[in-house]
Amino acid sequence: MAKGEGAESGSAAGLLPTGILQAGERPAQVKKEPKKKQQLSICNKLCYAVGGAPYQVTGCALGFFLQIYLLDVAQVDPFSASIILFVGRAWDAITDPLVGFCISKSSWTRLGRLMPWIIFSTPLAVIAYFLIWFVPDFPRGQALWYLLFYCLFETLVTCFHVPYSALTMFISTEQTERDSATAYRMTVEVLGTVLGTAIQGQIVGQADTPCLLDPSVSTVALEGANRTYSNISLRKTQNAYLLAAGVIASIYVICAVILTLGVREQREPCKTQKESMSFFRGLRLVMSHGPYVKLITGFLFTSLAFMLVEGNFALFCTYTLGFRNEFQNLLLAIMLSATFTIPFWQWFLTRFGKKTAVYIGISSAVPFLMLVALMESNLIVIYMVAVAAGISVAAAFLLPWSMLPDVIDDFHLKQPHSHGTEPIFFSFYVFFTKFASGVSLGISTLSLDFAGYRTRGCSQPAPVKLTLKMLVTMAPIVLILLGLLLFKLYPINEEKRRQNKKALQALREEASSSGCSDTDSTELASIL
Repeated sequence: MAKGEGAESGSAAGLLPTGILQAGERPAQVKKEPKKKQQLSICNKLCYAVGGAPYQVTGCALGFFLQIYLLDVAQVDPFSASIILFVGRAWDAITDPLVGFCISKSSWTRLGRLMPWIIFSTPLAVIAYFLIWFVPDFPRGQALWYLLFYCLFETLVTCFHVPYSALTMFISTEQTERDSATAYRMTVEVLGTVLGTAIQGQIVGQADTPCLLDPSVSTVALEGANRTYSNISLRKTQNAYLLAAGVIASIYVICAVILTLGVREQREPCKTQKESMSFFRGLRLVMSHGPYVKLITGFLFTSLAFMLVEGNFALFCTYTLGFRNEFQNLLLAIMLSATFTIPFWQWFLTRFGKKTAVYIGISSAVPFLMLVALMESNLIVIYMVAVAAGISVAAAFLLPWSMLPDVIDDFHLKQPHSHGTEPIFFSFYVFFTKFASGVSLGISTLSLDFAGYRTRGCSQPAPVKLTLKMLVTMAPIVLILLGLLLFKLYPINEEKRRQNKKALQALREEASSSGCSDTDSTELASIL
């Protein structure tokens, strides 16, 4: 969810007609008029922000519900489920830099350089997503079915999300406008998680997900009746998952259409187009940039903490807390709270700085996780904790994507002749977080298998309940504290950001004074 630089006259913005008219008749003594700041309309920001919803809607549904779906609805054994979750997330992580590489080599088209990826990946991604939630009739090949379509969908959604994330740097050259658009985007993305949670949770929650009693306490007659009822109820639950998948797929398509029609991708500045850099050289430069490495390392730990909670929350509520019919409502409370507090965190980071927002926003989750770990099961208190935890979730959503453009600006100042690296910055950030997420989900599901998890059981053994509590409370707390310690090393504070902004503005004015060639101006005009 990103993120070139250059003169305003080199972009496809409102200054283009002036640049074209003056390209062939620029006297040496022309007096330059003050350049107006490049402003994005509210409509532009909203259309751009809507494009972030598909990734969050589908990601939220998969993150919160895929594990329990595989175990209790598709009835995949825990070991196979751990393989599916790990390989799917690991493959998703690998595809990010691969797609970033392909995008960096893409040429400009009439639709832009990034937009074609978004447009052509959408229909295939929707089909693959729907098939993830379909239970095939061949039980022996189910694990392969889910692994295939999970990996296929993650590949296609990456072809959507990586160029969409890189689009942030190509909608405006103004840092304040990019930050504002990012805030709009984060708000819509959190709304997307609310939609994903509400649609998936409420539709699936209406179905009576069956469970089997402990065989040691069931008579033969009761066991037969229980299994007959369970099979009928299981089919209803499977149909509910398919219905939810159809609704979410429709939202995916609608958001992609709005993004395509409402956002104009600006062409890179002229001097950027003349530079050519290999992927591996660009990767070497990006990964040797100190602020980037420190930023992604800190967010790697904090993101991993929230992903652990996300992946195991449904099972934790169902079996450890005993709220089998309430977990979807608890998820909704968390996401609604996060949605309403995104504007607050945007104000906070502009008022007090981004590093301060990181420390206060993300650390605020720690006391509530400790409370859940230590207290007895109480539904009212759990709802209060869910609302408070949503405040920290909002900060974790907003801050990484708001801080990455600052790192890219700092990189452009230190490497002024290295262009086209924006997709590498964002794709490798997502790579590290997704790969770590895959490892965490695989290990957590394997831990449940070792603890004695019973598929479709109405209850679980005490070791399973304890394992779930550790995965949702203590492990995330440790990861958050480690991440906050690493943020102490991050060098870009508010003073550094202001210095970088002034230096970049000077570079843009210098590039603007040199102008573009007649060929470039003519090509820009034909594209518009």
